[in-house]
Amino acid sequence: MSFPLKSSRGCTWPRAVLAAVVVGVSTGASAQTPPAPGASARVDAIRKAGALRVGVVNNPPWLAQNTSGMGEPWSGPSWTLGKEFAKLLGVRIQPVAVSHETKVPALVANQMDIMIGPLNETAERAKIIDFVTFSSTGVCMFGRADNPKFTGAQTLDDFNKPEITMAYFSGAGEEPLVRQRFPNAKMRGVANSGSVAPIEEVLAGRSDVAPINRMLWPNISKKLKGLAAFPKENDCQDSNIFQIDTGMGVAKDQQVYLDWLRSVARRMQSALTEEEQRATRSLR
Repeated sequence: MSFPLKSSRGCTWPRAVLAAVVVGVSTGASAQTPPAPGASARVDAIRKAGALRVGVVNNPPWLAQNTSGMGEPWSGPSWTLGKEFAKLLGVRIQPVAVSHETKVPALVANQMDIMIGPLNETAERAKIIDFVTFSSTGVCMFGRADNPKFTGAQTLDDFNKPEITMAYFSGAGEEPLVRQRFPNAKMRGVANSGSVAPIEEVLAGRSDVAPINRMLWPNISKKLKGLAAFPKENDCQDSNIFQIDTGMGVAKDQQVYLDWLRSVARRMQSALTEEEQRATRSLR
């Protein structure tokens, strides 16, 4: 027979409820506990160094660089999660600056412990790195509003033509996607100059169309009135073009380390989503 238990305030707690509470607390604690010494060579090396090396590249709303000289150097859900990893490991967080072109090669070359800022999970990347995802995204295609080759498009296939020049950031997650989806278009890969998309390429008329994260489009369209988006309905916010998971990356063959990172990300999912939404609203 099971007897109810009383709290210090005299409230009666059934044993089943008390057991559920204990299990919940235990589960939350275990999700936060890093691998024990000797269980993960990566975690052992991080502890020995006293620092978690995190790859960073400006890519709001997930990771935004603070160039004001005041406050933390980075912000956004990727930074928040990276700091949580470091805190639980008892080490400092050490940013490692990379570019869109070098972020995956630098990760594979062990120049960082985790690439936090951020990575789209593509089939090609999944062959060489593992992912800790906590978000998803899609893209809008954008072009000049006075360019009939862009505004005349009724379907995505209308961009898959030899007379269309499409710009993309070399090394970004969209590169293999646009190359596969638009094999007949003329591709123009450009280096990222710090912008959220190849806007200068389109404005200068060197390219007819380029992809941009759908969450970033509303703010860009307010700043630059001469641009238009596809699809145009609901300011492109319902776009499912290249719908893809987004998050962080680690080198292959580190299962214990990877499992722990993912457990922390799952625990923080709600807070990360809320921060992403706030960061998206504050984009200028």
